[in-house]
Order: sequence, then C-alpha cells, then structure tokens
Amino acid sequence: MKHLLAASDLDRPQTLGILDLAEQMHDIQGREVKKIPALRGRTIVNLFFEDSTRTRTSFEIAGKWMSADTINVSAKGSSVSKGESMKDTLLTLDSMGVDCFVIRHAGSGTVQQAADWVRASIVNAGDGAHEHPTQALLDSYSMRQHWRTLDGGPVNDFEGRTVAITGDLLHSRVVRSNVSLLTTLGAKVLLCAPPTLMPTGAATWPVELVDSFDEALARADIAMMLRVQRERMSSGFFPSEREYIDGWGLTASRLRALKPGVGIMHPGPMNRGLEISSEAADSVGSLVLNQVSAGVAVRMSVLYHLLGGQQDNSTQEGATA
Repeated sequence: MKHLLAASDLDRPQTLGILDLAEQMHDIQGREVKKIPALRGRTIVNLFFEDSTRTRTSFEIAGKWMSADTINVSAKGSSVSKGESMKDTLLTLDSMGVDCFVIRHAGSGTVQQAADWVRASIVNAGDGAHEHPTQALLDSYSMRQHWRTLDGGPVNDFEGRTVAITGDLLHSRVVRSNVSLLTTLGAKVLLCAPPTLMPTGAATWPVELVDSFDEALARADIAMMLRVQRERMSSGFFPSEREYIDGWGLTASRLRALKPGVGIMHPGPMNRGLEISSEAADSVGSLVLNQVSAGVAVRMSVLYHLLGGQQDNSTQEGATA
C-alpha cells in the first residue's frame, strides 16, 4: 500500500489487517513508556491547510510513539501564506527526503492530486467534503470493540449490524468514507438528514435513506451523529435550531428510547444541544472518547502499513515490541 487517499482504496482483508494491528497498537497507550522503534529513521510531515485538533494531534502522537521524526506544518506558518502553491510546497518538502505526508485540505480531491506530485506516501487527513479514510477506520475500530465487549465478538463483527448516520451529511467527508468502509465490512448503513442536508446522489449509494430519525434510531446498533457545519453553510439549510433538534437531534428523550446496547458516536467537534444533547454525549453508551483513543492506535497502524513494508503476522507482532 503506497497511499491511503480514500476508504474505497481498501478491500476487506486490508481493512481488517489495519484494524487487527490497531488492537496491538492500542495496548501501547497503556504502557508507562509509550515508544516502539517500528518507524525509526522515517520522516513524517503533517501538512494541514485547515484547522484541526484531534486528527493532527493523533497523527503526531502516532508517529512519535513509533519513533518517526514527525514535523507539523500549517499553511499559516509556511510559504503558502506568501503565495507559494501547494504543489511547490510539497515538491520542496519531498526533495528533503520526507517519507510520508499527512495532508488536510479544504479542496475536495486535492490530496488525491498531490499523490501524483511526490515520491513520498500520502495519507488523506480530510479533503473538503470528499473523504476522511482514517476517521472511518477509527469509527469501525470503535464499533468492533464495542460489539466485542457486548457479546464476545463473532467472527464477522459487522454482518447483521445496522449503523444509522444522521446530521449534516451534505458537507461531511466522514459520511462518505464511513459508507464505503462499513459496506465493505458488511454492515447496513441508514442515512437520515433534513432534505437540504442530504448529499446529491445519495440515493445511488449502497445505503438506505430513512426519512424519520426515530425510525432510524429504532433500527440502529450504532447511532452516529455528525456535526452541523455552519462554517460551510452560506444560507439557511433548516428554518431554526429548534426545528433541527426536534427532527434530527439526539435528545435526552430519544436517548431513553434507544434499545439496549446501542453505541452513540460523534467524530467531533460536537455542537452540544444541537445534533447531540449533553445527556447523550456523556451517557454510558457514548463511544465519543473511545473514538478519540482509537484514533491514535488506528493511525499508528496506517502509518506502519504504509512505511513499515509488507507485513506478515510475525512482522506485525514485532512492530509492537
């Protein structure tokens, strides 16, 4: 695997390989000394043209815990702010011998284009409203761990499971990556949103569109709420916050109506009181912090698959030593 640009780049065996190695990487977070030599001598540049807390920090931690030289570069502090093109910035850094770029950019498809410019591997850390593959991977990891805690974990964790995704689907890169990855793993995906926030062409996706949020919740094994992205909205996509909450918010009353064992997810940052109530975000069934914790382990696994060479089982076991 040279790059990770989209969730659709991964087939089922590759996905399960990343998730399985992430389980071993997750154990490192509980160690007193969180350091392994798996990527010693490798150089990773986190190049973020959009603001980020969780994604950039988790990639930085992932690289450093595996002993890679990890460097953060933001657009505001680089020559991009002086007018240099993204291509020239990448070519400049690539010529320094960088092994991997982790890139976030506001332009959909920009990260995929960048893969044609450089010698180094590239991980898409979010491009516009297009893709965010490592978020989908960590979401799937969190779901699998949740189900294994509940019932001991069947051989095929995702078959027969239903994931309901609700919120601002129109502007979301998370929904696109999750739909691709979850269907690859065998889960059924329900999409529910105000008509104005449903992506064009969603009816052709391998999902079921559900008009009623309450119906979607009644069928769900996982309820994933996505943030209302006000910064990407140039006009009113729904009449009022109150109407949005009434129709599509995971309120305290909806929380109480969930069937036992339903996991509640949100990739963050959350608009508490809008798409999700504090009661739901902080409930026993909430996997929000599990997702954050999983983010480091999954990104460690992704970086190792890209930079550690082709792995067999014995090599993967040695990666966490």
